[in-house]
Amino acid sequence: MKEKKKVSRRSFIQKSAGAAALLTIPTIIPANVFGANDKVRVAVLGVNGRGTNHIQGFSNLPDVEVACLCDPDLVVLAKRAKEFETKYGRQVIQQQDLRKVFEDKSIDAVSIATPNHWHALATIWACQAGKDVYVEKPGSHNIREGRKMVEAAAKYDRIVQHGVQLRSSVAVQEAIKHLRDGLIGDVYMARGLVFRWRDDIGNKGTEPVPEGLDYDLWTGPAEKKPFSRNYVHYNWHWTWNYGNGDVGNQGIHETDLCMWGLNVGLPERITAGGGKFLFNDAKETPEVLASTYHYPKEKKIIEFEVRPWITNGENGAEVGNIFYGSKGYLVVYNYDRYESFLGQKKEPGPKNRAGGDHFLNFITAVRAHDKSLLNAPVETAHLSSGLAHLGNIAYRTGRTLNFDPKTEKFINDDEANTYLTRPARKPFEVPEKV
Repeated sequence: MKEKKKVSRRSFIQKSAGAAALLTIPTIIPANVFGANDKVRVAVLGVNGRGTNHIQGFSNLPDVEVACLCDPDLVVLAKRAKEFETKYGRQVIQQQDLRKVFEDKSIDAVSIATPNHWHALATIWACQAGKDVYVEKPGSHNIREGRKMVEAAAKYDRIVQHGVQLRSSVAVQEAIKHLRDGLIGDVYMARGLVFRWRDDIGNKGTEPVPEGLDYDLWTGPAEKKPFSRNYVHYNWHWTWNYGNGDVGNQGIHETDLCMWGLNVGLPERITAGGGKFLFNDAKETPEVLASTYHYPKEKKIIEFEVRPWITNGENGAEVGNIFYGSKGYLVVYNYDRYESFLGQKKEPGPKNRAGGDHFLNFITAVRAHDKSLLNAPVETAHLSSGLAHLGNIAYRTGRTLNFDPKTEKFINDDEANTYLTRPARKPFEVPEKV
């Protein structure tokens, strides 16, 4: 067999046929695609909320150019583009439709900060178009989507980083090493905490779609419902059609760290309970949620709790993780600090506070075209998001669920299995074969 001829990234993409040929893009990409002086051109998809942090994060890096901003709401898009020009002294490409971004041969990578229901499909389309991807948490809106993201990244040999920045924290990496090295003995339990202030959102009813918003595009792969400010723009987090509640929002940082610290994948048994107790508003997801993930073969367990309002912390943590072992416990606070406590007297052990640059880690892997450099590869996106989805499904079905991590399906439970995916909506289907 003849060796495949290596070509530059630019010429490779230029020979692609754009969006019309997304499914036929070659799967072999040369390893060294950037020269020392080449800029990595990034498009940010979704610029209403978290996307503003993406713009700043990539703009702060050398040899990286934020070249394009994309949002289905032209009012939001124009505002961000004007802010960008004022801050950085240059204009930026504006696109309403993310498919136009994937057609743009000059874009090397996309950074996805859309609502959750778009994360997986945007990632898959970007991989098919030859783009590398930074995707916000949760990586997926449901478990099937997460698996398809993993398949797409592998098939098209793309660099896909999940937006859980604690993975790039020097302190958190050190904490994980302590767990592996036995600082607190045999680690048998992880507890995830998400105690965030979530106010009453009211109920704004339905109304006509506002001018400038392509609501069909905003809806994308979700079920299309009458327009409401109950979910456009931020409060979609609390509606099942678009979001996953706080366990699937802030909580993904913590689900990811629970699994990382315990060195486990998806669990075999899941129980969850909770509900709405404070506000009679339009939220569908529970305000309070307590979920338990059991690993009987490994003799390990994850506990996860979401609280929405006035509350105490645990060992000073309101958002974070606590790991329990036979010789002590270790607490990770937010994204960049940990402390440890050893023995029955809880004597202070090692501690540290040091962050890291998750965007830089992504760009480093992109420039080298080496996914082994990623701190949060696509597989972690699927698993950490999947853990949150399993807890939500146990809550919605109201019973303990038995799950097969190998097949990624519930055992003898047709109802629970319906929550593993969603009905397709053309032309925004997550493909069976990526």
